[in-house]
Amino acid sequence: MHTFYRPKDLGQSGKSHPVIIWGNGTGAVPGVYSSLLRHWASQGFIVAAANTPTSNYAISMRLGIDVLEQRNADSSSPYYHKVDLAHIGSAGHSQGGAAAVNAAIDPRVITAVPIQPGPLTDPDLMDEPVFYLAGQQDHIVWPALVKAMYQDSDHVPAVYGEVRGAGHLDSIGDGGEFRAPATAWFRYWLMGDEAAGRMFFGPDCGYCADAALWSGWERNAAALQHSGPTA
Repeated sequence: MHTFYRPKDLGQSGKSHPVIIWGNGTGAVPGVYSSLLRHWASQGFIVAAANTPTSNYAISMRLGIDVLEQRNADSSSPYYHKVDLAHIGSAGHSQGGAAAVNAAIDPRVITAVPIQPGPLTDPDLMDEPVFYLAGQQDHIVWPALVKAMYQDSDHVPAVYGEVRGAGHLDSIGDGGEFRAPATAWFRYWLMGDEAAGRMFFGPDCGYCADAALWSGWERNAAALQHSGPTA
């Protein structure tokens, strides 16, 4: 039910790796996003990508956590005691973007990155920090629809980034211009990377002034109150 991407140095020096569960766009499979998911693995994440072209309800995504829990406890598995089950994020594109929000209903998920998310979700059901990504030239999932989800997430720290000139398919493959900010978000929330956190939080956040990347950028009140890294 899943394709797993893992770091080459899995568990080296006794470390465990945080998890990203992934949802595909409509009709797609993990291989469509292989370069992006491999990039995350190279950054030290274990990625559990659901092998389903209809990910919206996030059932398969959440089952990916179950599989990793079992493998982490199995002494015969290469994942034995190498999975950081306390730091799990959800991500996905299009229909899978909506699924990333739906997956965050699971208490094991602590943050979400919906990329150009479809409409079949309800942000009010989640209580984790969330980073919404939209494409300025997306004519399938209009930026206004993504911004409405962001505005409906006023109960959690939420950030909205609209990638300048990006269409709906620009995030497939290696993730395009969506890859770096999504990676930075996960590095902060799942790895405690303070430099990555400074791209989003604090008065001088790195992405806040990046007009070349963003055609739209907003942080809600809860995100503005988030103190960000201390060093």
